[in-house]
Amino acid sequence: MLLAADRPNGNTDTKAADTPVFDRWLNDFFDAYYRHRPVSATFIGVHRHDHRLPDLSENGAGDTVAAMRDLLVRAARLPNEPHSASQRIDRRLAEGFLRIQRWEFDSGRFHLANPSLYTGEAIFGVLSLLLTDFAPRNERVAAATERLHAIPTLLDQAKANIRSAPEAWTRTAIAECDGALEFLANGAAAAAGPDATEGYANGVEAAARAFGKFRTYLGERLAKAPIRLDGCGEEALRLHLIDGHCIERDADDIAAYAEAELEEATSSLAAHCRDFGDNESDGVLEKLRELHPSADGYYGRYRELSDEIRSLAEENALLSWPHFPLRYVPQPTWIRGSAPYLYFLAYRSPAAFGRPAVHDYLVTPIDAAMTPADQRALLRENNDSVIKLNHVVHHGGIGHHVQNWHAFRAASRIGRIAAVDCASRIAMNCGGTMAEGWACYATDLVGEAGGLTDLEAYAEFRTRQRMCARAIVDVRLHQGRMTPGQAAGFYERRAHMSESSALAEATRNSMYPGSALMYLVGTDAIHALRAELSR
Repeated sequence: MLLAADRPNGNTDTKAADTPVFDRWLNDFFDAYYRHRPVSATFIGVHRHDHRLPDLSENGAGDTVAAMRDLLVRAARLPNEPHSASQRIDRRLAEGFLRIQRWEFDSGRFHLANPSLYTGEAIFGVLSLLLTDFAPRNERVAAATERLHAIPTLLDQAKANIRSAPEAWTRTAIAECDGALEFLANGAAAAAGPDATEGYANGVEAAARAFGKFRTYLGERLAKAPIRLDGCGEEALRLHLIDGHCIERDADDIAAYAEAELEEATSSLAAHCRDFGDNESDGVLEKLRELHPSADGYYGRYRELSDEIRSLAEENALLSWPHFPLRYVPQPTWIRGSAPYLYFLAYRSPAAFGRPAVHDYLVTPIDAAMTPADQRALLRENNDSVIKLNHVVHHGGIGHHVQNWHAFRAASRIGRIAAVDCASRIAMNCGGTMAEGWACYATDLVGEAGGLTDLEAYAEFRTRQRMCARAIVDVRLHQGRMTPGQAAGFYERRAHMSESSALAEATRNSMYPGSALMYLVGTDAIHALRAELSR
């Protein structure tokens, strides 16, 4: 049985005639959101559209835009009836979301220029049904069958809509095609298990043919005629700041602050490296890579460190830890071949509604068949520090997981779903400063309570470095003062990212304005709120 707070759309059993005007408008907002974004609806836990993929044809996109414009017109006509604090929040966030989404469609930067929008929705439309046991598997496989058969139509819409695209966006879509083809060839049957039907198998074949044709189109058409489409521009960036994140702060002010903070973090790294017997920060941080579990103790280490952080939080009364069971398990074997090519998250937010009793955190697997050198490389990449700071504190513990529990019970109906992870980004960007800000703040909180070693605390200067660099790139790229190539170079020089990580980060920055600065802005906003409340 679901709690009232877990029901889709809140008070779904209230008669329309008895519902206040604003609540009726907000109900219509959610109905339109789920209808036009069926894959996001699945991730959120609203399952009446599980059999569908988005319609991005000319008529389908037109219907989506018309629905958004109608909602905005109706919002302007809403009577000034008394609203609760949560209703005032929901009205602002909903209207802001609609304005940004209308800009996305009107600008042509998304459904007319970004092929990875289509590949992401297509493959995660299927994976969203198979990764979580929210219903009996035969029901989920039946819905996946319908989505598999709908993939050719969606990818044909992409070919009709996108005649040119930025090189990096095309490259991302090609990688997602490769991931989809790997899953369809080697994972789809195992994912469905004995519930696979002839229709499902036929859908897998149809989807594979469609992805193969689309990959050819990407490589032979779009990749050979790339366009330059860097920043969204000052006006659109301001739209994302104000309507997406409720930030009144000037973009230049954010960038200037981030540059100053970047310098301070860099100076701190340089000033304290000799404390650890090294002349370079990279040499100090390399020591963390050697502090890792054994191959036999690898999976258990996640639970050990999770239990340690929970005990630390309870002993220091950092917060009330909710009953929200999570288990660290290896990635399913059927997704391992395709995961590296996709926007595949180890911790994907649980659904806001209809969640299974236990949520699975999908750990990068270590395989007994791997060579000792490959096992050691994996363990060094997933050392104790990474497990603690990233997988436990930031994602699976005090950070995202605990915050999600509270979000799902928020008075704000938009707050319940905004930060749920969907095919390529969170459900609504207005959830970003809270979700990522809190998760980054949580690491600071653990450090204050003595939960970090000296070496881990030193490594947090590097984390701060990267957080600041992302804010700088986000602003300067979308102002047109930095190209994606320059952004990748900046990440390599100033944030010490690898070439591949820097390129991937710069590519995401170019796709989603305002999505990188929310870490720094959100973290500092929570620190500022805490200081204000303390006073």
